[in-house]
Amino acid sequence: MHESFIYQGHGEPHDGIDTMPAPPPWRDTRHRGRPAEPPGRSVTARAGAYRATPAAVQSVNAALMLRRPLLVTGPPGSGKSSLAYHIAHELRLGRVLTWPITSRTALRDGLYSYDAIGRLQEAGLAASARSGRADRGVDAWEPRHQETPDIGAYVRLGPLGTALLPADRPRVLLIDEIDKSDLDLPNDLLHVLENGEFVIPELARLAGSTRTVRVHTDDGALGVGGDTAEITEGWVGCTTFPFVVLTSNGEREFPAAFLRRCIRLDLPAPDVEGLIDIVQSHLGREGVDRGRELIHEFVRRRENGTLSTDQLLNAIYLLLGNGTAEARSELLDQVLRPLGPAD
Repeated sequence: MHESFIYQGHGEPHDGIDTMPAPPPWRDTRHRGRPAEPPGRSVTARAGAYRATPAAVQSVNAALMLRRPLLVTGPPGSGKSSLAYHIAHELRLGRVLTWPITSRTALRDGLYSYDAIGRLQEAGLAASARSGRADRGVDAWEPRHQETPDIGAYVRLGPLGTALLPADRPRVLLIDEIDKSDLDLPNDLLHVLENGEFVIPELARLAGSTRTVRVHTDDGALGVGGDTAEITEGWVGCTTFPFVVLTSNGEREFPAAFLRRCIRLDLPAPDVEGLIDIVQSHLGREGVDRGRELIHEFVRRRENGTLSTDQLLNAIYLLLGNGTAEARSELLDQVLRPLGPAD
């Protein structure tokens, strides 16, 4: 058993947790507050780890000029999602709006959410409070508009909905792992991505002075209150198309109607030089110097099975804290396990 290990496995209580080193940069939440960018998704940090290929530069410019989504395909660790942060950083387009996709994701999840139950509950509590004041002989009269809570407080635009708000510069929207979606989602996206607009039915039904409502946006999702936007008659439409990056691990085929509306980019797994750049951006020169042999071993192992760049970073980070030859061998076996067979 290595003395440097925090957990020894002998079952005797001890204070080894106090010796735990600082977390890896990509897992550091010590400075978490309410930043302009979500923890772990910093535009600057993610952009610094990316090196654009000539093919990526050409595809990005084509997508920018044509106002078309960019569909990026490649193996894990090829930099698909980092490309979105690199674009936002270089073009000064602000925080990247991120929409992670699962098999249960529907179009509305990206557009907006409406907490109807929460609104009804607040209305019920307000009615109970008025009734209690009346029972105590207190004047319970209140203006009519206070009887039903403001609907805008219960509507929040999702990342796609926020990206479609009017803006002088395009927002960058990352739709991550679109290939994991339900079969209908790519087709459901067609109208929104083609026309840059959508309607919120719950707001469109409002009349009179309530036609314009202030709602929360995805930019304010990290804290209390947060950013808001005014929506009139339930309609949201962009004045400049957002730059949409859709990532795919190539696990499925997409409908032809969806593909023809996208600019497509295939990213290869990073070579040795690319991996050195990535390791240096995250772990500094020491990570490159002490992990150089491991980088070459990683590339060799990748030929016989799918490996992610994240696995390499994890292995080198651990190697920096426990660099014995025995530990190195164990790290290779424990951390660099193939994710799947080689293509």
